Amino acid sequence: MDLTLSHLLYGLFTIIIIVTMIFRKGVVLPTILGTFVIAWVYTGNLIDGFTAIFNANLIAAQELFSIFLIIMFMLALLNSLRDLGADKRMIQPIQKLMVNGHVSFFILVIVTYVISLFFWPTPAVPLICALLVPAAVRAGLPAMTAAVAIALAGQGMALSSDYIVQVAPSLSGTGASIDAGAVADKAFILSMIAGVVAIGLAYLLYRKSIRSKDDTLNEKELELLRTSEKTENEAKTENLSTWSKVFAILVPLSLLMVVVVMMYGKLFSGDGGLVGGDGAAFVGGVAAILLLLSTVAFGKHHALNYISNHITDGFVFAFKAMGPVIPIAGFFFLGSPDFSSSILGVESGPSLLFGLIESVQGFLPQSAIFAALSVMVIGIITGLDGSGFSGLPLTGALAASLETASIDASTLAALGQLGAIWTGGGTLVAWSSLIAIAGLCGVSVMELVRKNFFPVFIGLIVTTLAAVFIF
Repeated sequence: MDLTLSHLLYGLFTIIIIVTMIFRKGVVLPTILGTFVIAWVYTGNLIDGFTAIFNANLIAAQELFSIFLIIMFMLALLNSLRDLGADKRMIQPIQKLMVNGHVSFFILVIVTYVISLFFWPTPAVPLICALLVPAAVRAGLPAMTAAVAIALAGQGMALSSDYIVQVAPSLSGTGASIDAGAVADKAFILSMIAGVVAIGLAYLLYRKSIRSKDDTLNEKELELLRTSEKTENEAKTENLSTWSKVFAILVPLSLLMVVVVMMYGKLFSGDGGLVGGDGAAFVGGVAAILLLLSTVAFGKHHALNYISNHITDGFVFAFKAMGPVIPIAGFFFLGSPDFSSSILGVESGPSLLFGLIESVQGFLPQSAIFAALSVMVIGIITGLDGSGFSGLPLTGALAASLETASIDASTLAALGQLGAIWTGGGTLVAWSSLIAIAGLCGVSVMELVRKNFFPVFIGLIVTTLAAVFIF
């Protein structure tokens, strides 16, 4: 196809955005500027350039607002459980299973993965580090190895699939103009492959550092976890009410039933069950009812105010975490013919990103492996900003444009999602939320990155190759 100045400018700003991510800087400024310049050049009208900025952000917000809602409900539920002390009671019994360092490693992996699937790692990690890491260290697991287990299971395996909350698949699917459920299914399988490889390698590499239960080094490491110890001891005496016990059982059972219903529908119903937006809506609705019940149990006649506070806090967290994604998504929506007409205010919008890819398609190897590796590498690069989510509109759009007869867009979008989130979500960059894990475990964040690097790198390579042969 014939390239126009608008195509070239779109390519230029895309390169600028990628380079900005490599240097770990925010990309909101170049995306807004790029939207303005490209719209102005395409329409030839300065006013249309200004309106395109607003339209792009508005359309992105409309497409992504369901994501903000699900984050809000899940975080509000977790905060309400914290009021009751039920969040601590849910995982306290697990401490008794930590009989030695080896068992503790895998218990941390399993518990972190499950909780992070439902509540995301960021709000879940403080709870896990406060209650389970001290018990694991007492059992002989070094704090550094505990931090590796939590990072790989939560920030890596759970967040990269995001199968329950489905924020990441929604961003990837919207960018690729495909169903988020298809991306979620592929990402779930691929994240399990990456997680099993990375976590298995980490255990094999660091198992010799695991000590016996009576090793004197255990007590020395516990000194660094004094804050966590204090939180743990308080958890044994505070808020041990009947409602705390009730919700410590009710919430896990309810979320387990959500998973059962979703999996049953997916495996046995003819319509594919609750997928994509329907699945997220189901999870959000259940979380909202649990939020209502737990708030009433804690606040009684003050419940009306408490639930409002929890919802407000949930929205604040959601907008802090996902707010910058809106202008980024708006820029990459401009490159898709599905959205460009609405953004530019024209009857038939251009295909800017797809047009660029098509123009160089003849010079690229027509190989599924090349396409898979390309999207994975771009995903890793976008993850260098320390977010993991800001690059998903880009990897989704690239996935749609690099689709071939031998590998589909949903698989490529899932690979880009894994690359971005394993990197910036994060397990590989010290300026991501990995800092929280290192701080709560009392270890060096740079050393934690070094420990994670080889297992994650091998895990992502194996996953990329597996995607080509499986899908």
